[in-house]
Amino acid sequence: MDPQAMAAMPYLLEPFTIGDYLLKSKLRESSVSIVWKAETKSSGEEVAVKQVFLSKLNKHLANCLDCELNFLSSVNHPNIIRLLQVLQSESCLFLVLEFCAGGNLASYIRRYGRVQEQLARRFMQQLGAGLEVLQSHHIIHRDLKPEFSGMHPDFASKSFYRIVIVWHYFSLVAPPTLQLAIPILLNILLLGSKDDLVLKIADFGLSRSLDPGNYAQTVCGSPLYMAPEVLQFQSYDEKVDMWSLGAILFELLNGHPPFHGRTSVQLLQNIKSSTCLPFSKLILPRLHPDCVDMCSRLLSVNPGLALLLSINFIHS
Repeated sequence: MDPQAMAAMPYLLEPFTIGDYLLKSKLRESSVSIVWKAETKSSGEEVAVKQVFLSKLNKHLANCLDCELNFLSSVNHPNIIRLLQVLQSESCLFLVLEFCAGGNLASYIRRYGRVQEQLARRFMQQLGAGLEVLQSHHIIHRDLKPEFSGMHPDFASKSFYRIVIVWHYFSLVAPPTLQLAIPILLNILLLGSKDDLVLKIADFGLSRSLDPGNYAQTVCGSPLYMAPEVLQFQSYDEKVDMWSLGAILFELLNGHPPFHGRTSVQLLQNIKSSTCLPFSKLILPRLHPDCVDMCSRLLSVNPGLALLLSINFIHS
């Protein structure tokens, strides 16, 4: 099917063709994109195709898309999703990506619950290796999480608008740009069998480049995995990804995120008032002290500790 004609019918359910790819079924959908399971006609290889509707992108998301394309087209790493090809029509962009048949980290946790410490360490070393590549390219991901949805059920979008109103009332400066995470593609995908799983960092839809010494201000991500400085509308750098890494490690070990709250304000209060991480009393005695210390430091409200610690963790 012609890409322009197809773009006008984004909810078509029957298989159709774009280039050498037969788009067979819809995997995920958001307000700006659809991810399809597809097959390469010439080889039969399964791939994923992310269809982005360019007219629905605001300036911020358009910049993030440029960052995603530039980064993925320049790297080839086992823990980063591979970009195979980019196709474009008048109104859509199609990112052909490797297909990860192992599913995603969120469904893995839901299926198996908390994981053993040895497996959690292996998963985190893989994520750390991927983040090391991001940092070497001066890229911050800003939305690392095992969950699919950009918003947890505890959160209503009105709570974020309430924060913006408070910011306007008490501050003489304009608030930073607010951009809630939107579900485009699952962020951490799995490749391989249960005994030999490889984690892939995916969905760079909220990523951006950030030169050393510079700071970002856009509030984006998923609240349960967002660093406190982002929740507080403070300027931030690549260390916010380390907080997300710590939240994921805690969830792997416990089966749930470390901090909760029905609103982002309550979530931030719970983070600030915490004197120690809420590890399960049944799980904590079985964990190696180094693992607990690693998780605690990654989830430190002092972000300076996290980046230094991550270097040791990646190579440990």
